[in-house]
Amino acid sequence: MFRYKHVLLATDLTEHWEHVAECAHDLACKYNAPLSIVHIIDNLPVTESLYGPIIPLEIDLTTHSLASAQNKIFAIAQTLKIDKQRIWIKSGTPRLEIIRIAKENDIDLIVVGSHGRHGFSLLLGSTANSVLHYTVCDVLAVRIH
Repeated sequence: MFRYKHVLLATDLTEHWEHVAECAHDLACKYNAPLSIVHIIDNLPVTESLYGPIIPLEIDLTTHSLASAQNKIFAIAQTLKIDKQRIWIKSGTPRLEIIRIAKENDIDLIVVGSHGRHGFSLLLGSTANSVLHYTVCDVLAVRIH
């Protein structure tokens, strides 16, 4: 029988994160596997070449966003009893970073929330869909409404 050895919770910290986290935690407990958590802050464009800066350049959004996310992720990790060495908070392209972290850390199951978008909104990009199609490990997309 197949057994997951390392579960990764990929969260975007939207209002439904608790449901997705609960699913990841339950699976990790079922398989007696360590649970890790990742949150990726999407790169924000600071300038628009045709129109100049969108926001003042002296505002460091990445540092502010990372600090805010860190507080939330550490609280979640404490609730789920996740060790600090299994917490990743990065900035970049969510799909690429989640896949990279999973590969580098021998993750064999990624649990991610999915809004179940289709049609035009799917064309705009879905992290869950991208992770599903480009990673080499299993992905559980937890439906969120």
